[in-house]
Amino acid sequence: MSEPSDNQPAAASFVEVALPLPPRQTFTYKLPSELYDRIKLGSRVMVPFANRVLTGYAVGLYETLDAELGIDEAAVKSVSQLLDEEPLISEEILALTKWTADYYAASWGEMLKASLPAGVNATLIQFVEITESGREHLIHRRSLRSVKDQILKRLAAIQEIALTDLEKEFGKSGARRSVRELAASGNVRVRDHAVAEKVKPKRRKAVRLLSRDADLANGQKPLTEAQQSVLDNLTQSGGEMIFTDLLERANVGSSSITTLAKHGWLEVYTAEVRRDPLAEATLLQVDTIELNAEQVLVLTEIESALSSSEYKAFLLHGITGSGKTEVYIRAMRKALDADRSALMLVPEIALTPVFSRRLRSVFGSDVAILHSNLSQGERFDEWRRIRRGEARVVIGTRSAVFAPLKNPGLIIVDEEHDTSYRQNESPFYNARDVAVMRSSLASAVVVLGSATPSLESYHNAHSGKYRYLQLKNRIGNRPLATAELIDMRDVFKQAGKDVVLSPQLVTAIEETLQAFDTVIAPP
Repeated sequence: MSEPSDNQPAAASFVEVALPLPPRQTFTYKLPSELYDRIKLGSRVMVPFANRVLTGYAVGLYETLDAELGIDEAAVKSVSQLLDEEPLISEEILALTKWTADYYAASWGEMLKASLPAGVNATLIQFVEITESGREHLIHRRSLRSVKDQILKRLAAIQEIALTDLEKEFGKSGARRSVRELAASGNVRVRDHAVAEKVKPKRRKAVRLLSRDADLANGQKPLTEAQQSVLDNLTQSGGEMIFTDLLERANVGSSSITTLAKHGWLEVYTAEVRRDPLAEATLLQVDTIELNAEQVLVLTEIESALSSSEYKAFLLHGITGSGKTEVYIRAMRKALDADRSALMLVPEIALTPVFSRRLRSVFGSDVAILHSNLSQGERFDEWRRIRRGEARVVIGTRSAVFAPLKNPGLIIVDEEHDTSYRQNESPFYNARDVAVMRSSLASAVVVLGSATPSLESYHNAHSGKYRYLQLKNRIGNRPLATAELIDMRDVFKQAGKDVVLSPQLVTAIEETLQAFDTVIAPP
């Protein structure tokens, strides 16, 4: 097969599909004529594979097959279904996942699947449909007691039914066996239908203000106190509110809203509601922080690289408490000012609430978070916001490196030495190195930050591959915490048994608790 071109053909007849299977290869399928002009690179398709139907990803489109491969076009199987008119996977993510799969000897299809949230994975539902032969069979049957006859009787009334519904009614094994036998005799047909999303956008009833001007002379009754309260609250909220929120805010019953809607004052409709992971979080106070000389020097170098719109990699070696986070935030603001987006990776889920609240305080609704502790609905909503360009700052753990950001300009990998960035199950990859490659592909700036850089990053910085930046001092020249090394073997000898805590640690904990009680005790 010829190499994929940057521009897909005007009318592709064949598609190269990456399947989420261990084999490191792609597969060729024929396109039905109705899909010639509809399919695009990055679209998901349902294709037959062995005795199954799987979800794959279109990674190449061709008008003809390469004759040198000796492939019989008549033997090539056809795509069963196109799931996406608009591709979920951008060309940038296609290129990034291809590099990642090749570099880590992983399956491209598995890497593409890992780049998408679980909520958009397609599921296959089998439908059973009665044939004319099946209807004829029913006419000549005297008794309809068998499971097969009961299934045919059901289908004759409603034409088709999901196999899962038949399994609930007649038992899984009995329904499957009967349908298999009915299909073999030509009395039913079984067709596969893909349901593209398990998770759907959340929708709630909402109210929209249409008019505040009433023509009372036209015979319209004066507004009641409750109706006026509804209109006042809608106006104060910008003209739109969730139905239940409006009832609570205005302290009225639903009849007041329905009456106003009937007379054309407002409209009741169904609105999509975002599942916000930070909705209940207490946002941190935004302070105006003055950078010290070291921070200014580091930030100046990063901002200079951002201004050039070229790939540049930095290793920011800063001791604990040296103010790396404030440098990250200022650099993100610079990227956003240049109409580009920013991505920040952190190694642990436990760190995302702290950083995300800090970023939300600065960038507001421009911030989205991605990690596995979110519910499927929250993750789905955040991913869609990023893809639509509604969130230009993303913070997340390892898999967030594949976030569908538009025009990334800055990628930050905090605690870059942490082994949590390594995916230790298929598909294998190291998110830190993938972040560096994504920056290169996008002509963006990548900053690897750590108080204890990894050996490979430290070597890359001192060999000229990365630019080495350093923050040697803590903010305000605060001293580092003192550490005392205790040999637990000596503690075991003194205690006469194995103990978990040394006497020194117990004393230190007691002193800390006493100091804490003193601070929070009422005067």
